[in-house]
Amino acid sequence: MDDQDQRSHQLERLAALRAAGRDPFAIERYPRSHEAASICGDFDSLEGKRVRICGRIVAHRPMGKAAFAHLQDESGRVQIYAKRDVIGEESYEDFKRAYVGDFYGVEGTVFRTRTGEPTVEANELTLLSMCFRTLPIGKEREGEHYSSLHDVEQRYRMRYVDLLANPEAAGILRNRSKIVTAIRHFLDEKGFLEVETPVLQTEAGGASARPFKSHHNALDFDFKLRISLELFLKRLLVGGFEKVYEIGRVFRNEGISTRHNPEFTLLEIYQAYANLEDIMELVEEMYVRACTAVNGSPRFESHRRLDNGETVMETIDLGCRPWRRLRILDGISQYAGVHPDDLRNLESAREACERIGIPAEREHTVGGIIEKLHERFTQPHLIQPAFITDFPIETSPLAKKRQDNPALTRRFEVYSATQELGNAFSEINDPFDQRERFEDQAKQRAAGDEETHPMDEDFLRALEFGMPPTGGLGVGIDRLVMILTGATSIRDVILFPLMRPEKSG
Repeated sequence: MDDQDQRSHQLERLAALRAAGRDPFAIERYPRSHEAASICGDFDSLEGKRVRICGRIVAHRPMGKAAFAHLQDESGRVQIYAKRDVIGEESYEDFKRAYVGDFYGVEGTVFRTRTGEPTVEANELTLLSMCFRTLPIGKEREGEHYSSLHDVEQRYRMRYVDLLANPEAAGILRNRSKIVTAIRHFLDEKGFLEVETPVLQTEAGGASARPFKSHHNALDFDFKLRISLELFLKRLLVGGFEKVYEIGRVFRNEGISTRHNPEFTLLEIYQAYANLEDIMELVEEMYVRACTAVNGSPRFESHRRLDNGETVMETIDLGCRPWRRLRILDGISQYAGVHPDDLRNLESAREACERIGIPAEREHTVGGIIEKLHERFTQPHLIQPAFITDFPIETSPLAKKRQDNPALTRRFEVYSATQELGNAFSEINDPFDQRERFEDQAKQRAAGDEETHPMDEDFLRALEFGMPPTGGLGVGIDRLVMILTGATSIRDVILFPLMRPEKSG
């Protein structure tokens, strides 16, 4: 039956129910004594006892004088059995007309059928809500679930249906909440304070990305949606807070792919009187806690595609500490065969790229070329957890310089299963150095790079009031959840991912 047929039948049924004074939408609550899963899990103690359960009908088999159905709530599903001579003619006839997707409250007695299935025999059925569209509930055979909702775009667009039709999708999103909760508990135990900072900003800084704009009518001003949490959290360090974090939505005006969504969740952490090595230890501990929350151990499985197109399963062990430390130039030398001396200036760096067949004419800085080589050659080899350190100054406008080599910075990125899972600095607290960095970014913007960091005079003013030495970390929660749960697309770990608007008509 298609949507239109079901809708027509259900509208007729609703009209008849209302005419009989039995409007299901007038019911406000249904107190239950047990969840569905407990009927099976605690059957020995519940057999023969009266229970009240409620949920959605996901299977319906009406017969002449009796009907079987499966009722599902958040805990699971249980079979119910209704007999006409027990619940009454009127109630039974209406239940025979029920559709998959309708919500019912059931009061009855727990027993086991001749096939051995724990079941609730209904003494009373209460229609609580109605489903007017065909619900694509999948089938289960031999413990395997087979979904009837296959269209990927439809799954993401109608997530409310996807969660019902695909238990695996719901499981990934539940695990996302477990990961976020584990991170919060870990940071709270470490003495960090969770805070909230503005989404609407006059200057969207803290990252290299194009922002979205929003017009404020009363002020007649175009604000930008934040692309990062960084600069306001650092203002809190100036204001006397020493250990802060925020988990919040940020917005970057960029394309959509399996690993990018323009609206995503970012975790940022700042710890006064700490440096890059302190943050490395914190990352190792925190990621182990997050992984254990959903996998039961610091290990997880990851699919990796080989150059020949084959896919292999890798076991990633976050508990094998300390994690590998690799300088970005050493990685490029090892995996790309490009020596650090070849990257001493823009001309030689472009020549080195040309030798190995990598286009670099769009890169305006040596730092941009270094990061391009890293992503192309080193990153695919970073399977077990590793910290890549010493990023170039041109692409790290908020990180302290290395004292022995001011062309490089005290910055790391953390990788696992070939994916970047965090970015950290020993933060700049010198307001004059920071101003020079922002000015260099402005020059890069003038040369054609639209994603450079903007000048933020208020942040520079804040630094002049004094900020302590600080270690900072940024983590894309969505990508971390992808890796720890084995999801293949960022849309799988976002409840309602951004979609192109539906065409009308």
